[in-house]
Amino acid sequence: MNRVYFIGAGPGDPSLLTLKGASLLAQCQAVFAPEPFEETFVELLRGKTVRIPFDFYFDELLEKIEELLIEGNVAFLVPGDLTFYAPFQALIDVLGDRSEAVPGVGTVNAASAYLKKTLDLPGACNRAVITSPRILEEEKGAPALRDLAAPGVTLLLYMNHLPLPQLAEQLRAGYGGNVPIAIAHRLGLPGQEVVTGSLDDIVDRVGDRDFFNLENKNRRPALTLVIVGETLTATVGKAWWDDRRDKIWKYRS
Repeated sequence: MNRVYFIGAGPGDPSLLTLKGASLLAQCQAVFAPEPFEETFVELLRGKTVRIPFDFYFDELLEKIEELLIEGNVAFLVPGDLTFYAPFQALIDVLGDRSEAVPGVGTVNAASAYLKKTLDLPGACNRAVITSPRILEEEKGAPALRDLAAPGVTLLLYMNHLPLPQLAEQLRAGYGGNVPIAIAHRLGLPGQEVVTGSLDDIVDRVGDRDFFNLENKNRRPALTLVIVGETLTATVGKAWWDDRRDKIWKYRS
């Protein structure tokens, strides 16, 4: 029986594809790739039927998948991976045992590595929260963004739809002051830009760059991740290491 593979494709950099993901992708004769993955993965997609999944309504997409499964395996390149805000859960639920999800390098993982920062560093951060200002606004009864922003919290924000000055104002109200922020735009893709700063100066640092796709007629969310919190500039050393060893890592006799 032919299968549909939902392959975690990271931020879109083909070098971040896992060995398993690459192996399964090679076995598929048809691939659904969101923009701009059909371009960044072009070398791995040669000779395959490639379509953009968001060009279809749900029933149309299911019909196309069934048609392609007659000929062979089908792959979906999943932005990041299935863990956070993946758009393909409804398809996986319908396909059931005919589908398989393959983990990948998520955008948060890639951003953490780029910044060379642990996002839940004990002593600087006691929790990391992944959310979306857009989803918080759409969901009735959801907390406000400023309610989630607090000292000791690293916020990872997908699909921001707020103008940057408004976003910074809400975050500053929650944190109660100025904290570090990083904006990772098109991480791992052509046109990559990563801007770091603080809530007080990030608007000036970004300038007129439209990182959140607010001025474009194309209403699809921008490929931009926002990370906020003290851990972005926190440093630790010998005392921190030795304390963690004594409390956690050391074998007990």
